[in-house]
Amino acid sequence: MLAIRLKRVGRKNDPSFRIIVQDHRRSPKKTRGVAEFVGSYDARKGTPQIDAERVKYWIGQGAQPSDTVHNLLVDAKIIPGKKVNALNAKTPVVKEAPKVEPKKVAPVAAAPVAEVKAEEPAPVAEVAAPVAEVKAEEATPAAETPVA
Repeated sequence: MLAIRLKRVGRKNDPSFRIIVQDHRRSPKKTRGVAEFVGSYDARKGTPQIDAERVKYWIGQGAQPSDTVHNLLVDAKIIPGKKVNALNAKTPVVKEAPKVEPKKVAPVAAAPVAEVKAEEPAPVAEVAAPVAEVKAEEATPAAETPVA
């Protein structure tokens, strides 16, 4: 898909732009992949020079103008329509809804609940079998091989 967008040119603190037709996946900073230069825009003077016939041709071919270029084209009366908001939209602040606490139910006096006593865990008997096995292993001497 093609895009009609601005490419910054000019000196530092002196913004001027070229209006280019380019693949939307490419960076406008590179001249490679630019299909055509269709105009220029001097931001200080605020005067765009746009080739209206070529812009209409590229829009007819399916090129989508960026928001800023769309606004320039509407100002120059090349395309009909309203201006669009070219600024990045901030994400809306979602206010947290006040927490609704569930209604407390009054305790019913007619049905008393019997108290349940917690059972104590039974004492665990120590297992003597593993200790005996460990002692048996210590009793057998390990065979040592002489190191040469």
